[in-house]
Amino acid sequence: MIEWEKLLWFTSYIIVSAGLSAFGAHKVKVLYTYWKHRKSRPLAPAPFAELPTVTVQLPIFNEADVLEQLVTSVSALDYPKDRLQIQFLDDSTDETAAACQQFARELSQKGFDVEYRHRVNRQGFKAGALDAGMATVKGEFICIFDADFEPAPDYLKKTIHHFNDPTVGIVQARWGHRNRCFSILTRLQAILLDGHLMLEQTSRSRQGEFCNFNGTAGIWRRRVIDEAGGWKHDTLTEDLDLSYRAQLLGWRFIYLNDVVVPAELPPDMDGFKSQQHRWTKGSVQVCKKVLGRVWRSNEPFMKKVEATAHLTSNFANLLTICTLVLLYPVDFLPVNSWQKAVFVDLPVFLFATVAVITFYLAGQGTQERWGWLKTIPYIPLFMALGIGMSINNGKAVIEALLGQESDFIRTPKYGVNNKAQASKKSFRYKAGKSLCLWIELALVGYFGHLFWMAVEHEQWGSLPFLALFMCGFLFVSLGSLLKRFSMSVFAASEPPNKGSAEEVEVVAA
Repeated sequence: MIEWEKLLWFTSYIIVSAGLSAFGAHKVKVLYTYWKHRKSRPLAPAPFAELPTVTVQLPIFNEADVLEQLVTSVSALDYPKDRLQIQFLDDSTDETAAACQQFARELSQKGFDVEYRHRVNRQGFKAGALDAGMATVKGEFICIFDADFEPAPDYLKKTIHHFNDPTVGIVQARWGHRNRCFSILTRLQAILLDGHLMLEQTSRSRQGEFCNFNGTAGIWRRRVIDEAGGWKHDTLTEDLDLSYRAQLLGWRFIYLNDVVVPAELPPDMDGFKSQQHRWTKGSVQVCKKVLGRVWRSNEPFMKKVEATAHLTSNFANLLTICTLVLLYPVDFLPVNSWQKAVFVDLPVFLFATVAVITFYLAGQGTQERWGWLKTIPYIPLFMALGIGMSINNGKAVIEALLGQESDFIRTPKYGVNNKAQASKKSFRYKAGKSLCLWIELALVGYFGHLFWMAVEHEQWGSLPFLALFMCGFLFVSLGSLLKRFSMSVFAASEPPNKGSAEEVEVVAA
């Protein structure tokens, strides 16, 4: 290879590494602001002299397995029945609809103000259901719970009084993870989510920066939704979109990291991929939609910078994909090794590796004593999972940039306590066909080959990174393959049941 081509490859690698390092450096900034405000919990003003009316909205779509626990939790909320409205916003196409209607009747008989709404067209998906429900909302405040969430009885009492401050528009509680210890995959998901839920959300809220409603386990002031333009379904993350539109109008966001609402993590790889694809694509859609408005606003400069880092964070997936292309020539072409070590490897190691690891360890350490120490054994596989998901999530970024529309594929919810139950219920959610799976499998072989080449060339410094890439794609692809294999065995052994519910396709992008 001629000299200018080597320079081109090396320069490209430096640019990509600088981008990854910048995203890693942002994690350091978040850690600093979290530490700075860690003891400054938001305090509610004086309690309401008379509790306001609250509407609890329950958006539901084919979630019979978790519906009962949701209804039980909501009906147990410690709040006067004459100031509580419950809306079932049901788009279901299976037996969930009948179960919803039955629960609605039972709650009505117990004295609750209950409304059951069933749509047959599912237009706008979750955002459409929430928007349709607004027509008959009675509450000054609207509380939203997805089907797998279990609020404690004192949830409303702990959150509603923050709205006695007339500048507060949104109050968000933190998600818990009911099935955190279900499997290695759910443990890794919990580590990933806790970085956002414990560190990023707390840091941004207490620093006065733009935050995002997490779609559930939060309360909105009705007036805020109306003023911000209501629920829109032109993105897959309607919650993030409305959050930014509301805060651009000056409404305050309160995040309570000590009010925890347990929920279910996707127990299988395809469900996780589907969820991450939707969140990633939706965040880029919102970035395209509102980032320009953020920079044209009168908000402080640093607040705009943080919003930019927030909304563009998923572009790191594209940089990871670029790394896949550039890793081979940079590692095995005869370039100056000390220059690569000083200008590329060291910054990437410090910011894109050490900083990210420290960030997620801190996320666990803030929740329990020695939590960071207990998390260390999971870190190598956690890093590998992030790399392995880059194809799935990178595809989502590209689709959003190109304006390619897709359906809102909801995350499967099983409501299970053991793997046998999960395996049985998972057959209701068939895996979608995906080119990404075959790309992931090809990359397993590719990085296995590079690992062997590195051994032959005595490139010992490259081995940990190459092993991480190989194991990441192996972990992600095997998770999807095992689901498909299990489903094929199940289909061959079970006779068709004409009375069974329609299968729901989970698209592993």
